[in-house]
Amino acid sequence: MNAASDSVNEIATVRIELRHTDPLIWREVEVPTSITLMVLQISSRPSWAGSITISGSLASTERKYGFGDDEDWRGAPRSLATHVRLRGVLKPSRTVIDYTYDLGDCWEHRLTVTDVRTGQPGISYPRYVSGERNGPPEDCGGISGFYEWLKALLDPQHECHTEAKEWADEYDPDAVDELPIKYALSRIANRRNAARVRIAKSL
Repeated sequence: MNAASDSVNEIATVRIELRHTDPLIWREVEVPTSITLMVLQISSRPSWAGSITISGSLASTERKYGFGDDEDWRGAPRSLATHVRLRGVLKPSRTVIDYTYDLGDCWEHRLTVTDVRTGQPGISYPRYVSGERNGPPEDCGGISGFYEWLKALLDPQHECHTEAKEWADEYDPDAVDELPIKYALSRIANRRNAARVRIAKSL
């Protein structure tokens, strides 16, 4: 296998944690290292976009990345996450990446990239592996607002219980909403597989 082929088939395990949650809300995915940093946002929460910070990776200072049309809430210069591949920011053994989604709520994620290796034949990447607990709903006021709302939702005696229950719809804090992540990642995997077939036919 040549270097180019190795690069295309190389994958890594990414663990995504929503910081300051207790019990911890987390997801784990396996992604190709040849994919752009955009997959980190998709793996965190498909409907969110924000700002990525990589501290000390191949540089002595922080490196910041954005998604083009997201709000530049701190005014810091950033590169487009869609133009940077994961393999270009990896450190030996373990890489820690901070991802923040912020339109006032400031959701902070910690992504830990480990176990860079050759992908298994017959498996499509990227793919969802596992996770625990449901992510907060949109526009609930950040971590503090989420827990205040959750407290009202779970306590029938709470003065805001009825309102919280109406807004919750079918929200279950203990159930992982896997479908949107699996769907988003499978679309990327299908495009990658189709591209591989086209390349193989052209050889």
